[in-house]
Amino acid sequence: MTYCVAMSVREGLVFLSDTRTNAGVDHVSTFRKMTVFEQPGERVLVVLAAGNLALTQSVLQLLVEPAAPERASLWNVPNVYEAARVIGEAVREVHHLHAQPLQEFGVEFNCSFLLGGQIRGQAMRLFQIYSAGNFIEVSTVNPYFQIGEAKYGKPIIDRVLTPDTPLHEAAKCALVSMDSTLRSNVSVGLPLDLLVYERDSLRVSHFAQLDSENAYFQMIHNTWGERLRQVFTEIPDPDWTSVEQLPSAGRASAMAPRAIVPAGIGADVISTPAQTLAQES
Repeated sequence: MTYCVAMSVREGLVFLSDTRTNAGVDHVSTFRKMTVFEQPGERVLVVLAAGNLALTQSVLQLLVEPAAPERASLWNVPNVYEAARVIGEAVREVHHLHAQPLQEFGVEFNCSFLLGGQIRGQAMRLFQIYSAGNFIEVSTVNPYFQIGEAKYGKPIIDRVLTPDTPLHEAAKCALVSMDSTLRSNVSVGLPLDLLVYERDSLRVSHFAQLDSENAYFQMIHNTWGERLRQVFTEIPDPDWTSVEQLPSAGRASAMAPRAIVPAGIGADVISTPAQTLAQES
């Protein structure tokens, strides 16, 4: 499996991907899931891939080496929207070739992509492309996309990221999101590819491959865990109050939901909890 995240803020774009493609007790392999199409001063397009590795490689091969010179490619499209359309067409072409044989072997056609970047004279944009070749674009309401094992790293992004988040804070947020995923899912693993693109620069502004020896990522890992534990201990423990102190109308809500006692069990009286959570801090 994998985890990839891409963020769009006013100052630029952030892309982060892991490199694990398989996980098990005796087999772990890696493959880089980020591909950069860069012509400095003219265009920077970044593609992140998740899903069946054979399928994503087939799609990327079509993008890197289009079959016909006159065919639209990421090297000659006029804007990022058209680039997303080219990827969608490549996905459908691979689906046409492989979906039916895979189905005969009980294998799902599963691949998805994130595409972001900028072409000279055009706006910076970010898209998610699905297995059917259709795609959507980020918005001010949802300025990021995730593919792969998204659920573990989603809460921190939802709490922190907005279109006005400074670019390097967005990169930090992506790394915290990845650290949370690494902590909870063995199918996502180091090293990581991190790329930060500054709006209108038309070149790769910042890139790093992060492994377990990287000092900054280790700081993120250790600090985030320590601060979470600190905040957790600072939250007050539950404050209990006697049920008898509640108004009569409110006592029903203090009753735990119970199964009906079968006849003959001998429970004539249903007990009530001695305490329930206090309603006032």
